[in-house]
Amino acid sequence: MASADLAPSRSPTDLFGDPIDDSSPLWFKEDLFLSPDFDSESYISDLRTFVPFDTLRSQLQSHLSSLKHELVDLINRDYNDFVNLSTKLVDVDSAVARMRAPLSDLREKISAFRDSVEASLVSLQDGLRQRAEAANAREVLELLLDTFHVVSKVEKLIKELPTVPADWSNGDLNVVEKNHLSNGISLQESESESNVRETQSMLLERIASEMNRLKFYMAHAKDLPFVQNIEKRFQSASRLLDASLGHCFVDGLEHHDETAIYNCLRAYAAIDSTGNAEEMFRTTIVNPLIQKVIPHGPSGLVGDAAGDQLEADFQEIKQYIEKDCTFLLKISSRENSGFHVFDFLANSILKEVLSALQKGKPGAFSPGRPTEFLKNYKSSVDFLSYLEGYCTSRYAVSKFRAEPVYIEFMKQWNLGVYFSLRFQEIAGALDSALSAPNLVVAQTSLNEAGKIPALILKQSITLLESLRACWSEDVLVLSCSDKFLRLSLQLLSRYSNWLSSGLRAWSTGNTNANPGSEWATSAAPEDFIYVIHDIKLIVAEVCGDYIGHVVQLISSCPAEVLDSVKQSILQSGKCLEDIAPVVIKSITESLVEKSVEDLRQLKGITATYRMTNKPLPVRHSPYVSGILRPLKAFLEGQRAAAYLDNTTKTELLRGTAMEITNRYHELASDLVSVARKTESSLHKLRLTAQRRAGASSDVSDNNVSDTDKICMQLFLDIQEYGRNLAALGVDAADIPSYRLLWQCVAPQDMQNTIAF
Repeated sequence: MASADLAPSRSPTDLFGDPIDDSSPLWFKEDLFLSPDFDSESYISDLRTFVPFDTLRSQLQSHLSSLKHELVDLINRDYNDFVNLSTKLVDVDSAVARMRAPLSDLREKISAFRDSVEASLVSLQDGLRQRAEAANAREVLELLLDTFHVVSKVEKLIKELPTVPADWSNGDLNVVEKNHLSNGISLQESESESNVRETQSMLLERIASEMNRLKFYMAHAKDLPFVQNIEKRFQSASRLLDASLGHCFVDGLEHHDETAIYNCLRAYAAIDSTGNAEEMFRTTIVNPLIQKVIPHGPSGLVGDAAGDQLEADFQEIKQYIEKDCTFLLKISSRENSGFHVFDFLANSILKEVLSALQKGKPGAFSPGRPTEFLKNYKSSVDFLSYLEGYCTSRYAVSKFRAEPVYIEFMKQWNLGVYFSLRFQEIAGALDSALSAPNLVVAQTSLNEAGKIPALILKQSITLLESLRACWSEDVLVLSCSDKFLRLSLQLLSRYSNWLSSGLRAWSTGNTNANPGSEWATSAAPEDFIYVIHDIKLIVAEVCGDYIGHVVQLISSCPAEVLDSVKQSILQSGKCLEDIAPVVIKSITESLVEKSVEDLRQLKGITATYRMTNKPLPVRHSPYVSGILRPLKAFLEGQRAAAYLDNTTKTELLRGTAMEITNRYHELASDLVSVARKTESSLHKLRLTAQRRAGASSDVSDNNVSDTDKICMQLFLDIQEYGRNLAALGVDAADIPSYRLLWQCVAPQDMQNTIAF
């Protein structure tokens, strides 16, 4: 038997009881082979990333061998069942044939039942289709019957409209109303006419409701021949309704009949003919009123117009609106009335006003005359605000502003051209002032109270006037606030560049390289006092009251916008303020150059004491008193006393003193260095000559050298220079270059003590 040939399974221990190492590595998972979605290629590719191929192959072969052994063990264990399996599979074909017969019968029955169901379904669908067609036909028939009934009803109701007296249309009723208190018959007639209007308006409202139904029916059956045949009847009824409704509406407006107007408006809304009501009100009520204010004809101006000013015209129009139009506007703005579909403000009043202005006063829209244009524009905006006062909600205001006639009215005002003209006017004035070849002094003396005048230079005055003009009531248009803000910043930038360009030309001495700097060629250091004074005042004005004025004008803007405006103006003021130190530096450089001319005289000290027998000096040189003379004269001048504050004076004084002292130290240290080198060379030459002659030196160590005399003279000079600085209010010991100069020329016993 096969079982005899198969090797028995080995025990997990050998004969001596030692365990056999059959454990698999951790990376080898045998359970993965039993997974339904096991893929051999992906499994091997994943393992090969960290397991060598030989190791993987060896492990797989080992696993295969173990599976074979396990299979053999299973067969040996259930060998009898394995052999009997084939012997039990006998007469399988006959069993299959026996099962096929009932299955075939079942299939035939199911097929027959399906055919029966499909036939029933087709029959049912045909019945439903016929039923739907019948229902549609019935609906069409009912629609046609309803249409016919409504048409007949409308025609009957129109015939029932009461006859309107002829004198209603020519205004005779106004005479009756005026005399009704003195004539009882007239009062009775007036009440009778009012009842007729009320009855007529109610009937018209009913007709309008039926017409609305008729429109609905005809819209759904417009392709049917029957509806096409009654189209003429419908059009005829519509014309009669429009004519009667219009006459009743106008009659109600003329007599201020609230009930009649209310019913007529509901009728107009029912037939979706709001435009006809708005046009009727415009032509019959608004047009005659506007003609009284702005006479005009279909083709243009009629008669003489009193200029192009609109303020008085708008005031008169407001009075007419309050007197003759408020009645209808209040009715149309009632809550929950359904009259929100009407917009008499835009499509009747504003439309007629715009038409009258275009025909009667077209010059009012011309920006060629900016002052008149701005007045007319502000009057128009005020008029629009007045009309918006009749709106009962924010939605009504938004709806009014979104109307095409409102947008068209605003388009008439060409604010872009207006701003361009103002830009040329304001910027041109400043540019003309800055183009002057020199600084123009507009005010140089103190006023009676002894106060400093606001601004001195004509250029500065023009800048401030231009800045104020941008936000003045006679120039500013709030809708163009962003443009005027940009213009204000450009004006400040233009003025700052003008100053910077002139200062650069002043420092380099070349005005041709900087266009707009011609004024620097003729400017004296004293003229820069005016520049410093004006800069401080302009910065204080711009960063103070000017910002407050601008923010107040645009206070309706969001907070973040206001912050941005403030920061932009403050930044421009800061840029202008940063120019003041540059101006002070230019003055300092000019004063230093004048002082250096006297400092150069100290070179004569070497010629005075070199190779001479002059004794040690006992007093300072004459040039010392002239070193600080330009600075003192500048600070004590009338302009500096009047227009420079103490802070600026102190800054200018200390800066100039330090720079002069630096130059003094450079010249003195060079002089002393050269003197010492020369003395050392001469001393070596004397010693060499004496050695050759074999004579002893008669030079005693106690003799004073020429260098000592020069240093003593310089020491006396810087002491006097220090006293002069102290007289101006500057402590020389606080200047680093003065301390270095002192240590360079002072005697050994006074090196560490600065005393005058």
